[in-house]
Amino acid sequence: MIRAVLLTLALLTLAPQAALSQSRVTVPNFWDPRIRLDRPEPGPPRVIRFLTDDEYPPLHFAGPDGGLTGFSVELARAACEKLGWTCTVQARRFDTLLDSLAEGRGDVLAAALNLTPPIRARFAASHLYFRGSARFATTRGNAQAELDTRSLQGKRVAVVAGTAHQAYLERLLPFVQRREAPSLAAAVTALRSGDAEFVFGDGVALSLLLAGSGGGELAFTGGPFLESRYFGEGIAFLIRKDEAPLKRSLDYALQSLWDDGTYARLYLRFFPVSPF
Repeated sequence: MIRAVLLTLALLTLAPQAALSQSRVTVPNFWDPRIRLDRPEPGPPRVIRFLTDDEYPPLHFAGPDGGLTGFSVELARAACEKLGWTCTVQARRFDTLLDSLAEGRGDVLAAALNLTPPIRARFAASHLYFRGSARFATTRGNAQAELDTRSLQGKRVAVVAGTAHQAYLERLLPFVQRREAPSLAAAVTALRSGDAEFVFGDGVALSLLLAGSGGGELAFTGGPFLESRYFGEGIAFLIRKDEAPLKRSLDYALQSLWDDGTYARLYLRFFPVSPF
């Protein structure tokens, strides 16, 4: 599965940007146009060390050549270029990332860690640059641009057991018939076999599936579900709390990358099917 995803992303990286920009991809906007940030004063010269993980496409992963890439990684590199910084990007095991940042083995964390109260208590965070979403997927002929959840009354919905997605259906959409599955792959199999009429799951994972060679007969239906109680507050660059100037610089760079179109270009490169 990961190998197929990496091949898809590699091919998309080589695709003409004009063709990508013409596709119907929703690019999320996390910036308020009424708020403008001043460029921060440059601090003393230093090398900024970004830490990430290499096994979570399309946000951060090892490409076919073994080099680190992904939406978070390339956004970090673009921020460094915008600020005139010299930067490195280092991969570490996902479960060691927070401790590595806290212990000074890096300066900025660029990984898909949803902000939570415990993380905010421990670290400073830049402005959000991504959010997790939940989506309904179905067969292409059954997909609709708008989805009234009341129309799901009695419908069979496959969902991975023990996840926030299952909890959301159980609490807020109790009128659907849940088909609980041990994995997303099993949930999609239930959809393809007709045992389920919809899959409800992680938007990023489903977007990768739909972008792959085997996803052509499936499509998203309706829009994203973004309730932070279930699906997370969002993803930001994390910094130690004593690095306030670094946070200000990253906030300025992220807004600038949105303003000049770099954010959208990177998003289209890594999300040919948007999770939003």
